[in-house]
Amino acid sequence: MLPVCVGLVLHRPPVLAENLRGAGSGVGANVSPGGRGASLDPTWRDSLGDGFPDSARLDSVQDRENFTRWFTFLAETLYYAPTPGTRAEVQDCAALVRFAYRNSLEAHSPSWREDAGLPYDPGFGDIAKYHYPYGPLGRKLFRTRPGPVAPGDLAQGAFVEFADSATLLRYNTYPISRDIRAAQPGDLLFFHQSVQREPFHTMLFVGKSYYQPRGSDWIVYHTGDLDGHRGEIREVQAVTLLEHPDLHWRPLLNNPNFLGVYRLEILR
Repeated sequence: MLPVCVGLVLHRPPVLAENLRGAGSGVGANVSPGGRGASLDPTWRDSLGDGFPDSARLDSVQDRENFTRWFTFLAETLYYAPTPGTRAEVQDCAALVRFAYRNSLEAHSPSWREDAGLPYDPGFGDIAKYHYPYGPLGRKLFRTRPGPVAPGDLAQGAFVEFADSATLLRYNTYPISRDIRAAQPGDLLFFHQSVQREPFHTMLFVGKSYYQPRGSDWIVYHTGDLDGHRGEIREVQAVTLLEHPDLHWRPLLNNPNFLGVYRLEILR
């Protein structure tokens, strides 16, 4: 069965990553938790011009490692040990990424771990720079437009709580390679299947499994709706995906439907 978010899978010419992104540099905005009460703070800069304030980036090695561990663990846990709450929330490929992303930024207190219903405590540390939802972007974690950070972005919808796969690709990640061998834990694989109602699809590269004793390069994803029926979360090894019976889903350089490996902007 095909790993599609919505609709049928047909072939189209590739969508060039260069046409999906913006560039520039500028000044950020300081906001209170929840994205309310934005006020200009000229010391918050978007030094990379990718639309994210530097204050939102995880700029220490330890923070990036802790985030990535939680991000991949939580995504894989959705497959092995989903709860009723996560089943209700995670109904497509972008929702899986959003769930793991948001919860990786949390302060993982004992009460949080109990409420999360984790099958075991992985023992990871938390990021130190900030904790959701009390970070610089509040609850509005995902950017929706090109260009650098500008005053009023939060109030004007440049950041939101929800993002589909196309928005994740265009404004919340940056390209690493079209060679899957370059993927690192926490990276996203993007595909474009043009005739689907939602043509963009994403998969999350876990790397070494937290649940499987053998093998490596595991990938977790949500199928989205399948022929009008609710889809499901699946896990597959990269080597298996490379031999997918439908060529359009193989993460190969000669497959124009495979857009490549991307990394989250906050890890840049």
